[in-house]
Amino acid sequence: MTEVNPEFEKINAILNHTVRPFMQKDGGDLKLITLADNILTIEYQGACGGCPHAKMGTLMAIEAALKEHYNPDIKVESQG
Repeated sequence: MTEVNPEFEKINAILNHTVRPFMQKDGGDLKLITLADNILTIEYQGACGGCPHAKMGTLMAIEAALKEHYNPDIKVESQG
């Protein structure tokens, strides 16, 4: 049985109410990969995986939402 990361649950809840609906509307999504030393690594999925905006605007929006609602010191990086 896989153990659920409680921090990922908090982060996913925030993303589900902020940026994820906009990403899914355009055929994309994101997956949380790791969280260590206030650095969250994500992987873009679907349409967001090949979108040049994902690497800039969307990443900044994800980080801004998490800074406001989760931890003001968090940094978000894209895998790959």
